[in-house]
Amino acid sequence: MTGFLFEFSFWLAAPVWLLMIFAPGWRYTERVAASPLTVVPVLLVHLSLAAPVFPELWAAVSRPDIDTFRDLAVLANGAGAVWAQVIAWDLLIGQWMYREARRLRISARVTGPLLVMTVLLSPLAVLVFLGLRAVRLRRSARSGAEWRAAARIPGRA
Repeated sequence: MTGFLFEFSFWLAAPVWLLMIFAPGWRYTERVAASPLTVVPVLLVHLSLAAPVFPELWAAVSRPDIDTFRDLAVLANGAGAVWAQVIAWDLLIGQWMYREARRLRISARVTGPLLVMTVLLSPLAVLVFLGLRAVRLRRSARSGAEWRAAARIPGRA
């Protein structure tokens, strides 16, 4: 059952990822991506995996060190619980990236591959996205200042 739940946690998140990557302009995608409730099914899987190993999980998070965490990860339910948590948080990060990219008008041709990268290597993808976001925000601020300067009425300060 643990192996099934391990895999099931990903499949619960997959439809949201597929919408954001392959149907980014669909109005239902925007509605789904705006909801933090998308992670609830994955978190329920996390809880079902975490409950049997709660003492080990609590030890790993309340007194974090590598050996305690390794002891948790050796347990199938422990590794599965951590995996489901990673799936849930990656999905929330991906949803934020999707919404932020839409707000900043970053092309879906750029955002889609970044979201795939987020599924696979979220820390790296988030760093790339934050850099892209910073560039986009800087350009938007610059073009906004240029537009305001061009709109000034001559003779007025």
